[in-house]
Amino acid sequence: MSMTPPPGWYRDPSAPHVERWWDGTAWTEHRRSPEATTPQQPYAQPQFTPSTPTVPLGTGGSGASGGSGRAKAIALTAAAVVLVAAIVTGAVVLRGDDGDPQTQTAPTPTSSAPTSAEPSPSESSSEPSADDPSVVVDELNGITLPLLDGWARPQSVTETDIMMTTSGTYDCPGDDGLCRHGTVISRTVTSNDEKSPETLAKDDISEAADRAYDRNKVNQRPFHGITSHEVVEQGSVAVAGRTGYFVRWRVKTEAGPGGYVQSMAFPSSVGSESMVMVRYAFDAGEEGPPLADMDRITKGIRPVGDEGTGGGVGSSIGPTG
Repeated sequence: MSMTPPPGWYRDPSAPHVERWWDGTAWTEHRRSPEATTPQQPYAQPQFTPSTPTVPLGTGGSGASGGSGRAKAIALTAAAVVLVAAIVTGAVVLRGDDGDPQTQTAPTPTSSAPTSAEPSPSESSSEPSADDPSVVVDELNGITLPLLDGWARPQSVTETDIMMTTSGTYDCPGDDGLCRHGTVISRTVTSNDEKSPETLAKDDISEAADRAYDRNKVNQRPFHGITSHEVVEQGSVAVAGRTGYFVRWRVKTEAGPGGYVQSMAFPSSVGSESMVMVRYAFDAGEEGPPLADMDRITKGIRPVGDEGTGGGVGSSIGPTG
């Protein structure tokens, strides 16, 4: 029976000295050094621990001697069967770099392989847990975001890159549907090879505004579209010890109070240091979240496992990535 592990960092089958991101269906191009983590296997490897079969004791005389010989033969046969089974199950199906399944012999693990159907997470007491009520973990991009009062982990949302939303929903003022007063999105920039945070943020802000207040992914217009926008603020920003750039717009919509949208780009501190884009969408008006929450969340973003490295607008700019 085929068992597909959940998204996470696992030992790269083509380069065992590094870890690679498995998105739940295929390998991505994200890699990182495994020094700070416990290596993982993308597929659990069943283990067999041979045990000596229970041999009935003889009753003495020639009958006891014959029983002992048969018991030894049974024990040897059972051990041979277990050994063959272990060798056969040593072949695991791994997905190669080209995405096609291929059969490979399982490498000799450096530590005991997990016996459950799912790979065990990297063990590090300093890394935040997904159960930590104070943060949200973006494991792919190697960052954590603070979960402020009034914010919650995403529930009943179809977009996988939404990291948090404001609590509760309301009826959208435009097309039928439910809206939220605030969302925060984190995603990896894969559309191009641009490395300038300023260029990326300026190019992204229009798309971020359209997705939040014009037409959503299911082709609905919850606010009947954007009528105008203006740049409120833009500039360099330190994010998780990295130099980034942000652009913030105030948008007005056909229906509803409009809102504020921000695109913020910075290099990741893990793997190949791909560019990361964090998007904010806050409804304007009394029902929307405080605009200061954008800066508070930005300042509280940390690299996974490094609670002392922060940032924020006005902070000392960290090392360029």
